[in-house]
Amino acid sequence: VKFHYRNSRKTIANSQIMKKILIISALLMAASTYTSALLQSTKPRGIRLTSDSGHRLVDKARNMQTMFMSNLIFQERERDDTDDLILVGCKDKLENDQIFTSIPGLSSSKETGGNNLTKLQIKSMLKSIKGSGKATTYLTDKRCTIVVLPDKKKISRNNHLLSPHFLTESLAGIKGDNVQIYVVDEEIERNIGAISSSIARAFPLYNAKSDKKDDDVSVSVSFLNKNYLPISDKNLWKGANAVSGGVRLAARLGDMPPAELTTERYAQECKKIADDLGTSVKIEEITGEDLQQKGYGGIYGVGKAAEVPPRMIIMTYTPDVAIEDCESIALVGKGVVYDTGGLSLKGKEGMPGMKHDMGGSAGVLAGFKAAVQLKVPTKITLILGIAENAIGPKALRNDDILKMYSGKTVEINNTDAEGRLILGDCVCHASRNIPELDIILDMATLTGAQLICTGKKHAGILAKSAQLEKRLLEVGLSSGDLVYPMLYAPELLKAEFSSKVADMKNSVKDRGNAQSSCAGHFIETHLDSEYAGDWVHVDMAGPDTKNDRATGYGVALVLGLVGADGF
Repeated sequence: VKFHYRNSRKTIANSQIMKKILIISALLMAASTYTSALLQSTKPRGIRLTSDSGHRLVDKARNMQTMFMSNLIFQERERDDTDDLILVGCKDKLENDQIFTSIPGLSSSKETGGNNLTKLQIKSMLKSIKGSGKATTYLTDKRCTIVVLPDKKKISRNNHLLSPHFLTESLAGIKGDNVQIYVVDEEIERNIGAISSSIARAFPLYNAKSDKKDDDVSVSVSFLNKNYLPISDKNLWKGANAVSGGVRLAARLGDMPPAELTTERYAQECKKIADDLGTSVKIEEITGEDLQQKGYGGIYGVGKAAEVPPRMIIMTYTPDVAIEDCESIALVGKGVVYDTGGLSLKGKEGMPGMKHDMGGSAGVLAGFKAAVQLKVPTKITLILGIAENAIGPKALRNDDILKMYSGKTVEINNTDAEGRLILGDCVCHASRNIPELDIILDMATLTGAQLICTGKKHAGILAKSAQLEKRLLEVGLSSGDLVYPMLYAPELLKAEFSSKVADMKNSVKDRGNAQSSCAGHFIETHLDSEYAGDWVHVDMAGPDTKNDRATGYGVALVLGLVGADGF
């Protein structure tokens, strides 16, 4: 049993006290009781921030405790032993001899054996990888893995050059008490946001298993530039940790079951975030019957049948330092904590997984948090429409007519098309009540048709202007949260919602006629008539989940939009 200082990594040995501790530890281990010791030094090297770890949730209804025990840190390299060493980069970077002088645990010797990964071993591992992939070898008391990223020359114009989805898949399932990842890239400063978020996705936080020991992991990540030197810009390290924490926060919220993440609990999470962010953030909440009284008929109508009432959360951030011509952006998120489909009830194949129907709100919430932590020079307003689309005596019915916050009336012909009702109220609130607003971005798991339209890795975007469409496309490529434009043609598609008795219906007549674009245009219809700013809708039903896990999609996209370094 080895005991290490967490930061200095100096092994404590040869003392009577430690001998006693070792004996006690051995006895406890023999009794199958897990014991760990963590000694903190006074000051860490580099930037050391924890990504939304160590959170404990108590579910009073079932008296069940769920632990989120995982650690992911982005920091300057440390020349110390690790249990798992992982090298990531394109093949030409990993073949360069400079790697041996830059990364501890590597040896330029051609001899094999010992606990250092040798030049001969690396050469053999790289040779075994055809194109891209990974290879693993075992040393005396360490596992070493090489991940070769796809050749940048073979990456299409609609993918990030470092193929972040490939990296996430390559790291998924990695477990260990002390994992050290080194990423080598000639443009690491430019790509740090995409790489950090893709690594974060490989280490989700939520875990309700009875035996969590095997799923606990502690990971440290370091970046080396084209000269094989660690990056020195502290702002980039802060950005890496902020996006990592944001991605894992969004994924944790998405993975929580609806019995735990009720609308009330979700609001508590928002309030905790606001408190942690300090005085630069203000928060407001409108709940239950107050929504109806104030005219938010869409949110109230969707959530009124649930045991826990719906609510709207509004958080505002103003930069501490006055900035001339500071851009003002509203982030709007669909937060349906569970979607049964309402009285248009989903079947047994369609309903499981609907806890993820709040993924859009989680993405913008966590993106908002990360942006404030990084003190971006942008005014940001966050608006979340949070509800559960449940069934019961008070449930919204097909043929009911709702009056939206915009004043327009909607005839319900599909209670399972509820997200657009929530977002319609939210974007109207933003466009009507936020002065000098430049951009509204709404994000939602809105339509299954989005997967047909733009796939499982690219969100579909519907932008009012060509300029904003181009901007989002570029932000997606640089941040790694990929997007692709959908058809923007409201004058051709609005007839899909025509109603004999109301201003519009909430679902299309022809599901084969650009259904995802139609859904976005429905939301756009509720923008205030006097709003002069721009608007973009992000339908991320596809990239929101992967293998039954939330991905934390949207955080990096938000950071890119608001101008964070490295995105």
